[in-house]
Amino acid sequence: MQNAKLLNNQHPRLVIENSVEANFLRKKYPRFIYKKYSYKISGKNLEIFFDFLIEPKIKFRPKIVIENIDKKQIKEVGDRVLNNLIFHLGLIELLSYWKSTCSPEIIIKAGFLNSEQIKWWKDLIIQGMGQFFYENKIDFSQPGFLKIISKNNKNFKKFSKKLKKDKFLIAMGEGKDSIVTLELLKKKKLYLSCFVVNPNKIHFKILKKASITNPIIVERKIDPKLLESNRKGFLNGHTPVTASHSFLAVFCALLFNFSRVVFSNEKSSDEGNLKYLGKTINHQYSKSSDFEKKFQNYIKKYLASDIDYFSFLRPLSEIQIAKIFSKLPQYFPLFLSCNEAKKTYSGTEKPTLKWCCKCSKCLFVFTILYPFLEEKQLIKIFGKNLFNDKNLLPIMKELIGKKGFKPFECVGTKKETLVAFYLSWKKNRDLVSIKLPFLLEYFEKKILNSLPRRISSISEKFLRAWNDQQNLPKKFEKILKALLLTEIE
Repeated sequence: MQNAKLLNNQHPRLVIENSVEANFLRKKYPRFIYKKYSYKISGKNLEIFFDFLIEPKIKFRPKIVIENIDKKQIKEVGDRVLNNLIFHLGLIELLSYWKSTCSPEIIIKAGFLNSEQIKWWKDLIIQGMGQFFYENKIDFSQPGFLKIISKNNKNFKKFSKKLKKDKFLIAMGEGKDSIVTLELLKKKKLYLSCFVVNPNKIHFKILKKASITNPIIVERKIDPKLLESNRKGFLNGHTPVTASHSFLAVFCALLFNFSRVVFSNEKSSDEGNLKYLGKTINHQYSKSSDFEKKFQNYIKKYLASDIDYFSFLRPLSEIQIAKIFSKLPQYFPLFLSCNEAKKTYSGTEKPTLKWCCKCSKCLFVFTILYPFLEEKQLIKIFGKNLFNDKNLLPIMKELIGKKGFKPFECVGTKKETLVAFYLSWKKNRDLVSIKLPFLLEYFEKKILNSLPRRISSISEKFLRAWNDQQNLPKKFEKILKALLLTEIE
């Protein structure tokens, strides 16, 4: 076969180029099987295991650990409900392993899915893994691309008990958005805690600064064989991580008796990156309002009738959130949004946990904060003025829609990035004696004249915009609007 080399008859190692890699693997490994799950209490932790098989011999056994739990909490949930929830954790976890071969069939032996659920999961895979398909040149539009077959009639049960109302579990990352959600909700004196997956020292510093003393900690442990398969040439790429965290958060909310699961996804995440095979590919699909609404419905029907899941910041754009964050200086030395800083490159490197100052996420965050912070504050955060870096010009063009497509990162819309560059330019131009940094000088010479004459008023209006097309419960919409009157002025 062209571009493929079999290195070991017992355990195939593949060196394959992009154009034929996926087709070769799909033919060689046609079936991915979710065999079973298991769990046990170990000390104060709940340990969960999933057994996946890519026929004939490739096995994976990832693990999830939920810390500080006891048998009483497990008992209160009930055996059939617990099994249903854990089964679903395996369904979302399997995507990280299925992508190795993109097998045409996913066989579910660990539990039962009806036809409506199968349709839901296929939709999540097609929508949520669009970037993976695009980057690996996979034709997901072909007839019979994916079949999900349920081969178990196990009788699960959804959680139907009443939970204590107004207990908020906030999904925390290292970035500005979840910090803003946490601080805004803290002002309402609500009963809240935080949920963190695979925390690092940055998470713990943020939680300490926020006075969150008892967060719910989840360790998601990837099977090392997956990283090994990546290095051997099997397929790799983006999976809908926020969907994974959403299932985990709902599970933890039920175990710890929280009725509200709160994420911090904004309206900007609804904008896609590019078109591929007639479909919009959105790096942030599982942060989008489309996924949020579908997941809300799925929770109520199949997981728990008394859980509210929503994104508190959904009515706002990234630049509006940045303006609110600019009033939280205690977090400036702590937060980190750069994804390059967290990469391990299939386990070959340690994460740096520092702003790289070279990627689209770094430039985007720098740009949306620039209008609202002093330059010396930004330099203290990033280490330098990114607008002076000529190497970032191609990324700037991508972010504002003047070249290629919007980067595959959690960045704002092209329109709001233009607004952010305009406001950054205006802030500098108002200081007549200051020489413009390189990127803003380019903006002035090459971009500014193409903008509408009313760009100043458009920008101000943009900062006050409110997205009515969202799934935020009315009560919390009122809370956010009231807080904005004081925070965004």
